[in-house]
Parts: sequence; C-alpha cells; structure tokens
Amino acid sequence: MRVVVTGTTGRLGQALVRALEDAPFTGPSGPATWTRPAFDLDVPSAFGELLDRDRPDVVVHAAAWTDVDGCAREPALAMARNGQATGALADACAARGIDLVAISTNEVFDGRRTDGQPYEPADPPAAANPYGASKLRGEELARAAYRERPAMLGIVRTAWLFGPPGRDFPRKILDAAEAAARDGVPLRVVGDEWGTPSYAADVADAIVELLAADAHAGVHHLIGTGIASRADWARDIVARLAVDVTIQDVPGSTWPRASTPPAWAVLAPTALPSGEPIRPWAQAMADYAPALRRAASGR
Repeated sequence: MRVVVTGTTGRLGQALVRALEDAPFTGPSGPATWTRPAFDLDVPSAFGELLDRDRPDVVVHAAAWTDVDGCAREPALAMARNGQATGALADACAARGIDLVAISTNEVFDGRRTDGQPYEPADPPAAANPYGASKLRGEELARAAYRERPAMLGIVRTAWLFGPPGRDFPRKILDAAEAAARDGVPLRVVGDEWGTPSYAADVADAIVELLAADAHAGVHHLIGTGIASRADWARDIVARLAVDVTIQDVPGSTWPRASTPPAWAVLAPTALPSGEPIRPWAQAMADYAPALRRAASGR
C-alpha cells in the first residue's frame, strides 16, 4: 500500500512516519512524506500534481494550522488552511480514487456539556472557536467530496496531543515548574479544563492499525485512556520529573486568550480492530518522561 503523510514536521506527522516505516504493508520504501514548500496549505492548487506524481493508495492528512490563538486572531486564514485546503485535498483524492484519512480535533465540539459524558463520534459537533470551526469545515468538505464513496474516507479526531517535537504541554509545564520552584512560588495551572491527553506515538499506531485492517472509514476518536484536568496532568508531570513545586488549580479565565478552549474536551474512544484500547495517558507519560528530561537538560 502506498501511503502519503502530510505535515510530517508536526507532532503527529512525525509519529505517523515512524509508525508507518515499521508497518509491513507500506513496503521497504515506507510512506511518502509531504511538507512545505512542496505541500503548502496556502497553495491547494498544487495538490493534484503531487497526487499524480506519487500515486498513493491513501493519504493521511495531518497537516494543519494548529495555533489555536493564531486561528482566533485570523479566522479567515484558519478557515482557508484547515477548512478549504482539506476540502481541496479531499476533492483531488476522491477524483482519483484515493482514500483519505483526515486528522481532526476534539475542538469541533464546544465543550459545554455538563453531564460528565464524553463526546461520541456520532454526536453533533458545534465548534466554539475559529480553530474548531475551521477543522469542522474540513470534515464537512471531506464528507462532501466522498459523498458517493464514503467507505474511502476516514476522519480521526484526537485531543491534547503530546510528544516530540517542540514545546508540548508537558515541556511547557516542566519549564514553568522549574521557574516556580526557583522563585519559591506555586505553579498555577488551569483546573477547569478537562480532556484526554494523547501520546502522539500511540495515536499514530492506532491509525496504522486502522489502515492495516482496512477499517479507517467513518469517524474515529483516537485518544489516550483516562480523563484529567490540565492541573491533574501537571501534577503527574512534576512528580515524574521530581520538581519540588506545588500545583495550584486556577480557572481558565485567569489568563485571557484570543481563543476559547473547550472546558470539557473529553472524547469517547473508538474501538480498534484489535479490541485493545489506546493505553492510559499516564502510562505513556512514563515512557515519555525520560526523553522529556533529556530534552530539558540540553536546553
């Protein structure tokens, strides 16, 4: 199977490349990787030429503009990159009989539910911020492109991704915790946002499992097992990395932002073909912590 991955410099894109390189169905050459400048969300007119050049069987579209505050400041640009560009890729793939797996987000839901239940794949989405609205528009345009062949389209929603590269939530918390410890003050972390932390490598493995079983059609929620607040997650991080600091829960309104994150960002996980769920996020943090410690010590 010839697989193309877009956005391969990003967190999930990099993890997907590593997972697909180990997958026997991609062959000895592994996946093809598309990133800028050849693949540019601002130049969707070039997508067809890339498809004709590489002739994939399936495209996993992980490229996106994920700066949620930037999206809030420039909603038209967010809609173009995350909405219209996804639609253009879907149109080009569908016209050539190529399957598409489009990566989306929990932020297609507004996070306002108060019944304590996670969002199911079939629940009606309603985005509360421009980032979520742009990703939801991408989902809608992809469905429209594959209206006559829905079995060729998969939509994968995930949430609270962590892992290399870059300054993910654990790295930001580690840096802030060390600074707070030096200053002898508690670290204030949002306690009224709840979600499902998801290790990028685990989400990538789950996507590969769907592809291997030809089970990628439909909407999938691929997230780490377990629910946590941002403050809960921060406590786990500082404990693993032995930073002597107190975590103080504060409301999200403590720091005004351009974007409004969902307060309840909890997704219900989709069953995988193997029947095994993605492992608990805390177990993934145990694996990730040594690499996080090494990266921090080298700064």
